[in-house]
Amino acid sequence: MPHILKNELITVQIDLPQEQYQGSRFDWTGKITAVTYQNKSVTGIERTDLEESQHCGKGFYNEFGIDQPLGFEETVIGDWFHKIGVGLLKKDSHSYDFQKAYEVQPAAFKIDSHPTKINIGCTSAIHNGIGYFLHKTIALLDSGFMIHYRLTNTGDKTIETNEYCHNFLAIDQELMGAHYHLKFPFQLQPHLFGETVNPEQKVTLGAKDFSFTGTPQDQFFFSNLSGSKAVTAQWELFNLKTKIGIRETGSFPTSSINLWGWTHVISPELFHSISLPAGQTTEWSRTYEVFTTT
Repeated sequence: MPHILKNELITVQIDLPQEQYQGSRFDWTGKITAVTYQNKSVTGIERTDLEESQHCGKGFYNEFGIDQPLGFEETVIGDWFHKIGVGLLKKDSHSYDFQKAYEVQPAAFKIDSHPTKINIGCTSAIHNGIGYFLHKTIALLDSGFMIHYRLTNTGDKTIETNEYCHNFLAIDQELMGAHYHLKFPFQLQPHLFGETVNPEQKVTLGAKDFSFTGTPQDQFFFSNLSGSKAVTAQWELFNLKTKIGIRETGSFPTSSINLWGWTHVISPELFHSISLPAGQTTEWSRTYEVFTTT
């Protein structure tokens, strides 16, 4: 059964580590599958064309090492490498593909739940000199929630990775369109973007914002939105029709921000870079606020 955090304004639904999604991509510790504000949903789903939705991303799923999981390069084919928050994945080719379903040996998970928060611990095996302990707290706020991370390097090698939350957003289940407005606290410079995929030209860029001229039928994607410059880790999404907004603020500066979306969903992604020597611990957090606009 999912764990529910709830107050007068907000309901947060969390699948426990070995419930529902068991894929090799997203972190199993605290899979936030749905959030509602004043009984209106603010979350969506990665795909709508799959009969079994437990295989895809939902709500607020985070991921470590989307491009390069721990130890992948030095692992021989047939051996196992780490995916933080999941466990050990079996290497079956020379290149890593985050969309592939790898064979998984799950990590060990421990859950401590309360009415207004849930703590989930993830202890990895020590393999090829690499190991970690991840502790995540998801705590209810008056009009939102916070995700707090604590990562300890229990192995012999430095952990070099990144983490982001793949925010699958759709306010009141509205399709993407002219009533959506996404803002960032920095100047957008498209010539510095890493990649631009906007085949229908329905996504419009402003000085610090994205908007729509219609509902895109094809996927869109923009990478490296800050041009590799360190900026405040924040975005704000507004639905002008329902007059509901949502904001994410990271406790860290970020120099890597991506934006992905489709007909039914939009996903701004704030990446947090991690370089953690053996025996050391690092902490960071993501705070989400949902509010009514005028």
